[in-house]
Amino acid sequence: MIERYTHPEMAALWTDDARYQIWLDIERYALEGLVKVGKAPAEALQAYNEKAKFSSERVLEIEKEVKHDVIAFLTNVAEYVGPLSRYVHKGMTSSDVVDTCLAVQMRRAGLLIKRDIEGLMGTLKERAIEFKHVPTIGRSHGIHAEPTTFGIKLAGWYAEMKRHLKRLDLAIEDISVGKLSGAVGTYAGIDPSVEALVMERLELKGETVATQVVSRDRHANYMACLAGIAGSIERFSVEIRHLQRTEVREAMEGFTPGQKGSSAMPHKRNPILTENLCGLARLVRSYAQACFENVALWHERDISHSSVERVAVPDATIALDFMLRRFAGVVKNLVVFPEKMMENLEATRGTVFSGHLLLALVDKGISREDAYKLVQQHALAAFDGGAPLQERVAADPVVSKAMTREEINEVFSLARHLKEVDRIVDRALV
Repeated sequence: MIERYTHPEMAALWTDDARYQIWLDIERYALEGLVKVGKAPAEALQAYNEKAKFSSERVLEIEKEVKHDVIAFLTNVAEYVGPLSRYVHKGMTSSDVVDTCLAVQMRRAGLLIKRDIEGLMGTLKERAIEFKHVPTIGRSHGIHAEPTTFGIKLAGWYAEMKRHLKRLDLAIEDISVGKLSGAVGTYAGIDPSVEALVMERLELKGETVATQVVSRDRHANYMACLAGIAGSIERFSVEIRHLQRTEVREAMEGFTPGQKGSSAMPHKRNPILTENLCGLARLVRSYAQACFENVALWHERDISHSSVERVAVPDATIALDFMLRRFAGVVKNLVVFPEKMMENLEATRGTVFSGHLLLALVDKGISREDAYKLVQQHALAAFDGGAPLQERVAADPVVSKAMTREEINEVFSLARHLKEVDRIVDRALV
């Protein structure tokens, strides 16, 4: 059965009904503030509380005529509230409603993404502990480098997501800002206390210096944070895709009963989930780039940002929610092959210990240049199919004169190489 990864709350957050409901609340709180400062009668608030509602279909119908979504919404609300609706939206501009609503939505979306990250971190922690001491080969440039453990690899992913969690908290705080300060942010038609009341109700803060809009550097920063998270998911996914390659086969995505990998080749088990995640990461990055283009608006505001945000922000948050939940499932169901990891580690005939042999010879008084030349000569010969590196260097007169057999064995000890695994993993998982 195909699992649905997108959280229902995230999808619902960006519907027309959800947006209009937030608009309705903003106008309600603003009217409450107007009553408190004596700019609207109490009966106007009473009428609003008793009668105010909207019909998404009706709003769209009105918008076809007036070509303005906020005016269409207010017109529809007025149809329910009646004559006292003249106090609704008093002293405000459309961006007071739209930007404040967007802040509410981005804040809520961010909190859902935070929950996703915490869920993924829990899964990563479990599997990092499970494979804490499972040796595998570390690779640089795609080539065997030195031994590590699969648990260290997963612990690194956990630590990376932990950093993203901190960045996301800051991004959520930065975006949790609205405005109710009028046409160019000067409070010419509305008392600042009204803004303060509305922001308190919505768990936001008022923009420090607003123009007609909240400054778009906030939105760009938030979207950059999402792009960074997506980039990490892509990095982890690329690793899994490489490990699933036939020639490597150290780990692979779970393959469910009845699943098929290819219409032409029945043997195929493809890393389709992680490939999908890599593609989605490209989208999230592109949305961040588009929102950086929104920072430089004309004077106090133009409308070029609006069309971008109506697509980019919902799509990016929904996509990232999907990505985090899907990747958590990939990690949970990841099939790991420790025996194959060890086989691959040993495939280069001990050459992965060449760095430690170099250091050991230097410690014995041999110059680094001479030691490097000696070790490289034996390592390349071993790699090309000759005797294993340990055998070759043990028979070398320069090495045997400088080092005892026990010291040579210690250089090639996997346990010695991985002696700090507990320290590394435990430090990451605190």
